[in-house]
Order: sequence, then structure tokens, then C-alpha cells
Amino acid sequence: MPVAEFVLADKAKKPHYHGHRQRLRERFLRGGPESLPEYELLELILFGALRQGDVKPLAKRLIEQFGSLAGVLTADVDALQGAGLGETTIATLKASQAAALHLSRAQLIGQPIVSSWQALLDYCRAAMGHDKTEAFRIMFLDRKNRLIADEVQQRGTIDHTPVYPREVVKRALELGATALILVHNHPSGDATPSRADIEMTKQINAAAAPLGIVLHDHLIITRSEEASFNAMGLLKE
Repeated sequence: MPVAEFVLADKAKKPHYHGHRQRLRERFLRGGPESLPEYELLELILFGALRQGDVKPLAKRLIEQFGSLAGVLTADVDALQGAGLGETTIATLKASQAAALHLSRAQLIGQPIVSSWQALLDYCRAAMGHDKTEAFRIMFLDRKNRLIADEVQQRGTIDHTPVYPREVVKRALELGATALILVHNHPSGDATPSRADIEMTKQINAAAAPLGIVLHDHLIITRSEEASFNAMGLLKE
């Protein structure tokens, strides 16, 4: 076989995505995450679990099914299994989510919250904005409003989370916190505070204030918006 024909035959045997992984890695390293669309960032993550084959169709399908890269990473295990993913792939996705959350939290710990407010909102949305059930977390602050602890206190149902004001104050005293920011999510996507949210906040404020613990805010987080009790004047009532 002539050399030219051999080269053509060799090329014909290679799949259309031959070299795609290396090219994508190089583009990412040169241009950073902003240089790639979401589905290609997801491809990079999937490379670690699926060592061979073209993962682009899978990445695009997952983005379409879950709405965004964030939606894929924050989807629960059952939903990812329902999308046809195996244990290794799911573990890779959830590990990527966990790493991102650890990084976001590390950037907040020890920092004055007032000057890191957008970072706090971004972290809360990543941590709980996509959850299908309600969760209630507390940001514990020191006298300089630096974050000293971030803890999920309760998890509930799709529209309710039991919260006990005495337990909130007790934990603040254990940590030596002098200020709090309450955060919980609304899986419905509507960040409007309910009557129960408002009443619970009043109870926590009433329990904390006599002990010198200031309630700075109560944030309600969804996948696309947030509501601030402080901004709405609800902490003054």
C-alpha cells in the first residue's frame, strides 16, 4: 500500500473525537474556565470517570436535563442515577461539588462577612439553593463579624424545617459567637418569607438579644434569587 493511502486508512480508523480531550485540556489551561462553555467544563469533569469515548453528547444531555452545570453538580444521587449515570461517574460529580463548596467556605472563614457579602450569597446558593428539601443553616460570627463557623442545624421536608431557638442560642454560646446570620432555602423557587419563617426569626431574635447575640440577617435562598429579612425591615418588627 502506498504511503499516502496508508495515512488515509489510518486516519479513517480514528474516531471523530480523536485528540479532543487533549485539545480541550489545553484550551482550559490556556484560557481558564471562562474560555469554555458549561458543557465543556462538564466534559473535563467527566473525563476523570469515563476514561474512553466521546463524553460530549452526555455532557450536553445532562446540562439540558438539569438546566445548568450547577444543576448537574447539585442534583441528588437518585436523580443522577435516573439519568443513567453509574456509581463512578456520580461520585466524580459529587466530589467536584464538594471540592467547590470547601473552597467557597475556606474563602469565607475568618473574613468579615460585610465585606464578603456576595461571596456569602454565592456560597449559600451553591450549598443549598438547588436542594429539593429545606435545610436551615447558621453562620456564627465573632465580635468583628468574622465567620467562625457555618453549620446546618436542621433538615426538613420540601416546605418545612423544624427550628428550635434555644438550640440555636445554645450553639452560639458554645462557639463564643456574638452575632448570627440565619440561612435557609425554599425548594419552591420563591424566596418570599412565610409567616412561619417570620415568626421563627422573631423567636430566635428574642432568645439571642438578652444574651448579647446580634441577629444580623435571615436569608432565604433559592436557585436563582434570595431574600434578606434585614433588607425588608423584618428584623425590626
